[in-house]
Amino acid sequence: MNGNTGVVSGVRVSHETASLDELAAASAASTEAALDALLEQPPVEEAFVLQTCHRVEAYVVTADQASGRRALRAAGFDPAGAGAVSMGHEESLRHMLRVAAGLESLVVGEDQILGQLRDAYDAAKDAGGIDRVFREAVTKAMHVGERARTETAINEGATSLGTAAVRLAERKTRLEDARALVVGAGEMGALAAKAFASADVAEVVVANRTPERADRVAEGVDARTETTDLADARGRLDAADVVVAATSSPEHVLPASAFADAGETVVVDLAQPRDVAPAAGTHDAVSIHDLDDLEAVTAATRERREDAAREVEAMIEEEFERLLAQYKRKRADEVIARMYESADRLKSREVQTAVQRLEAERGEDLSEDDREVLESMADALVSQLLAAPTRSLRDAAAEDDWSTIATALELFDPDFEDGMPFDVPPSEPASAESED
Repeated sequence: MNGNTGVVSGVRVSHETASLDELAAASAASTEAALDALLEQPPVEEAFVLQTCHRVEAYVVTADQASGRRALRAAGFDPAGAGAVSMGHEESLRHMLRVAAGLESLVVGEDQILGQLRDAYDAAKDAGGIDRVFREAVTKAMHVGERARTETAINEGATSLGTAAVRLAERKTRLEDARALVVGAGEMGALAAKAFASADVAEVVVANRTPERADRVAEGVDARTETTDLADARGRLDAADVVVAATSSPEHVLPASAFADAGETVVVDLAQPRDVAPAAGTHDAVSIHDLDDLEAVTAATRERREDAAREVEAMIEEEFERLLAQYKRKRADEVIARMYESADRLKSREVQTAVQRLEAERGEDLSEDDREVLESMADALVSQLLAAPTRSLRDAAAEDDWSTIATALELFDPDFEDGMPFDVPPSEPASAESED
């Protein structure tokens, strides 16, 4: 990775822009595989991927926007793909803050996204995809997410997808004394199991690939519980009145044939890709609902939180401006440091020349005291000469005046050649040039 602050390019596919099939098609086999594919692209300096049940987002840092979009496309995240939204530098950064704050979630203000964001950051860090740009961006996003939840009512009475699924099921059938089956013992499955207990079901069966994890979920449920593995879950459908499925399996966990004798059953499938084969809905007594059907449940929550959302929007703008200012200061400091390095090289060369001339005239070596006087004088001259340009460069960066920075480099860097020896900054119009 180079030492410059590059440009962020992003692509997102979410429940708001794509159908479930398009979302499934955009999903990578795993976050790790997606990160590897992005980091294999030559222009990519940093990479970050966020995949949840209702969003797929990929971000890269490159020298300019066009190369970023090409790298995303080459790694399987086509900015022009079905349901995809392409994002430039500032839009990507602002969107990260909105996601962390819960404003982009199906359930506005839900808390689970913060944990998912942290997991995505850890995965990107392990893959070598995190450096200065994403370290600051994702850290800022998590900070905003925490502020939103502690300083506003954005998550007051928040329903997670798991609890929203149970509320949807409650609209379709009577839950009191019902038998519930939760397939998947991740965060959503755990929340669904607890929500079922709060709805006074008679029993909650938790099924998971590893029964030990199902046991841990069952321990936190205030109701009669049983646990089993995924294979046995298919045989439990006959006894279940309501099913919530939320695994990370790449294939259907519950085939259509498993519902043949299930009788009247309400199924809410939260998984992406789907856990339940769509053909299961052809059985007369089986009703299947997915993420799209949760909109009706979550709409009321969204309306109740409109005031809090406005507060969070203002908070995001404030933090977004701080993040941009932070990047601008660093870009200016990088250019200033290079200017000082160049001046220091000149200073060292000229001091050495002066020492050699004085020693030749005197016929003897200069004393250490004399050398220190020369060095101090040269340092003072450099500091005084570069003080005003330093202030001007910082002002120029704050105002996105990159031509001034380029001119300063040309004036003060004796090694300056044609073209700018640093990456075009994110706010430059050049970032929107043709991709090909």
